[in-house]
Amino acid sequence: MYLVTMLGNMLIILAVSSDSHLHTPMYFFLSNLSLADIGFISTTVPNMIVDIQTHSRVISYGGCLTQMSFVILFGCMDGMLLTVMAYDRFVAICHPLHYSVIMNPCCCRFLVFMSFFISFLDSQLHNLIVLQLACFKDVKISNFFCDPSQLLNLGCSDTFTNNIVMYFVGTVSGFLPISGILFSYYKIISSILRVPSIGGKDKAFSTCGSHLSVVCLFYGTAIGVYLGSVLLPSPRKDMVASVLYTIVTPMLNPFIYSLRNKDIKSALWRLHSRTV
Repeated sequence: MYLVTMLGNMLIILAVSSDSHLHTPMYFFLSNLSLADIGFISTTVPNMIVDIQTHSRVISYGGCLTQMSFVILFGCMDGMLLTVMAYDRFVAICHPLHYSVIMNPCCCRFLVFMSFFISFLDSQLHNLIVLQLACFKDVKISNFFCDPSQLLNLGCSDTFTNNIVMYFVGTVSGFLPISGILFSYYKIISSILRVPSIGGKDKAFSTCGSHLSVVCLFYGTAIGVYLGSVLLPSPRKDMVASVLYTIVTPMLNPFIYSLRNKDIKSALWRLHSRTV
């Protein structure tokens, strides 16, 4: 699964960078999403494979903090980029005449930079909270990686302040991106419904189908993990959900975009023709 994920996302990046037809904002964001997916799965799976081979389930304190930081960084960046891509579709469908002016190269680079910057701040906030925890030695985590939601439950001191910070971080990295996506698609659907021709509606909806599928897959599993850990704590269920959003989602993203997107399929075919 790891090799399939790496190959699929690297093909997306290679196709976008090598084909001039795909040098558009939407595919620029898609290539950055693939890059974030590569980082996301590379943070957890290689270490898990080494642990299986060596029959060791121990990770150092520093290693755990580092892994947690990168998991949050790339995971949050996935969510931010999905929000940016929803905004891109909103501008393309609701303001097509101003699309090239609004989504200019400088704006696109700025949106990607802000996605990274917010994700970086989120990961560092988690680090600061975990560093303040007591009793963080010789503990067991019911997962195959250093899951932030489980690490934050290891504190032996008063967790009131940590909970406040966690709610704030959750709002910034979870609620706001989801709200942005929902608002964008509310405007998109409202605009599409005003299109008189059925063919025009189908064409507009087809440009959003892949993105909606990835959004539902990513946020559905991520929200399931956190709600499940709060409402119905179950280590086994948490681990299954973690596998879904850390391994399965990055693996399926390139397939969803390539199978449902004629431009990506054409670019991959041209790339294959040049190499053969």
